[in-house]
Amino acid sequence: MSIVASTYKPVGSGRHEFLKHPDELPGDAVRSVLKTALLLSLGVGLGLGSAVLVLKSGGLGAGMGSQTVDGWTGNHLTGAKAADPYTRGIVAKSGLLALTQAEAMYFSRSTDEHGGPLKPSCVYALEGGAMPARWWSVTIYDAHDFLPVNGDDAQSVDMTRTAAHATPTGRWTARIAADQAGAADWISSKNAGNFSLTLRLYNPQDAARANFAAIAFPTLKTVSCTKGGA
Repeated sequence: MSIVASTYKPVGSGRHEFLKHPDELPGDAVRSVLKTALLLSLGVGLGLGSAVLVLKSGGLGAGMGSQTVDGWTGNHLTGAKAADPYTRGIVAKSGLLALTQAEAMYFSRSTDEHGGPLKPSCVYALEGGAMPARWWSVTIYDAHDFLPVNGDDAQSVDMTRTAAHATPTGRWTARIAADQAGAADWISSKNAGNFSLTLRLYNPQDAARANFAAIAFPTLKTVSCTKGGA
């Protein structure tokens, strides 16, 4: 003769309410509990999986509200209260300060004009002119979203630096390469691995905030690449 132990919990009145052992539950109830547990597990798994994929993809284009123009990708929700969890995660992973868009806008690119990855074995020309903001900068980040460690002290160019060497019409050119080669404006890609560029526009104009296509983004052209380079 087998004895099945029952459990109970006290009730406020001093009476006891006996709970049945799982083996004593009706078959339909057991199946319902198992089904609920399975659905919850699947939901958690899918949620975590999608979050990991989005964060691994990196870049502001992985979240909702993203827009890509001329190879530069930004997100209309960056720095906004309405930002979705994915966008917030990407901002945290990338280390952006993420001010409100009235204060700053952020755009990134990790590919050249042909869609290939940006490499330190290549030389690139970054060309642009006036942009719809009070001030701007372009900064390089390595494959792990950190500033490259190379001792060159040349991680970025900005409106102030390029103005000193710009043409009378305000056009400027910056060299992106592992070596300066005499360039007046230079971003060093030494030790960067496959890298990305981040454009920051401070106090952007309303038209730029409303439609990224209204921004005259800098163009990126591949000048040369070393064969067999990483």
